[in-house]
Amino acid sequence: MPEAGLPEVGLAEAGTAEPVLDRLAIVGLGLIGSSIARGARQFGLCRTIVAIDRDEAVRARVRDLGLADSVTDDAAEGVAGADLVILCVPVGAAGAVAQAIRGRMKPGSVLSDVGSVKGAVVAAVSPHLSEGVVFIPAHPVAGTEYSGPDAGFSTLFSGRWCILTPPEGADEAAVERVRALWQGLGAIVETMSAEHHDLVLAITSHVPHLIAYNIVGTAADLETVTQSEVIKFSAGGFRDFTRIAASDPTMWRDVFLNNKDAVLEMLGRFNEDLAALARAIRWGDGDALHDLFTRTRAIRRGIVAMGQETAEPDFGRARPAPEPQRAPEPQEAPGSREARQA
Repeated sequence: MPEAGLPEVGLAEAGTAEPVLDRLAIVGLGLIGSSIARGARQFGLCRTIVAIDRDEAVRARVRDLGLADSVTDDAAEGVAGADLVILCVPVGAAGAVAQAIRGRMKPGSVLSDVGSVKGAVVAAVSPHLSEGVVFIPAHPVAGTEYSGPDAGFSTLFSGRWCILTPPEGADEAAVERVRALWQGLGAIVETMSAEHHDLVLAITSHVPHLIAYNIVGTAADLETVTQSEVIKFSAGGFRDFTRIAASDPTMWRDVFLNNKDAVLEMLGRFNEDLAALARAIRWGDGDALHDLFTRTRAIRRGIVAMGQETAEPDFGRARPAPEPQRAPEPQEAPGSREARQA
């Protein structure tokens, strides 16, 4: 059953759903990849799951948790015969993985990803697509500050947006295959262009993360405030920043570098607004401050009304760890070698 305290939007009971896939291959078993595996297993979305990861410790943990039917470090071997392959690697590594599996996916299969940047990933992956293989990029707008196969849980995507950015003229059956998986995992699926996605996510996700990294770094660098005082007296707002700033460094480094145009554009607008806010404080313009805070409060209430957050935020407090999902003991693929993903 889904973990306590989370909505069950679009979720099927374990084992009752008709599988939407015969064979699913997941490259990278971190938070997102392991959550996909857990959800696909629990909600009966595919018959066979193949887990691909170059990290030996991750592979061992995937076996212990029973997240897949087979586990390998060889991406080229692992994707063979899969109906859908999902790249759950940092966006900077997507092109290298696509190159490693070139010619190994069967005709009619679909390649997808989970990256927070779409334009750069499309440019990196598309040159390596084999004939008969369609790339349908996807971005589940969900996550936590934790990483690794133990961090995942089957309802991570429940009631959350998943944005698909299929290329113009993409095969509708391929789009539907990806859509069906994400809907089966409980996500609300939206479609838009890669360019629009990157602009929207720059302001709603990327710049907020950049601000969080910076403000926590600033607090840590203050010579007049000790590290213990920062921790001891941290209010809810600062705790939320520290939660965001604890996100995976490699993943977010790649996000900023691969969506730099949109991030810099939104950061420029933010800096202009921040300068105006500083002027209002300097000159005692209370009306300007009150107007801004009233508008931002309305945005927050709109987010709550749409079900994207609760009225009482948890300030980053961790949910109870889910029970591991057991499955038949997987077998290491023979002759495996390191897959070229990060």
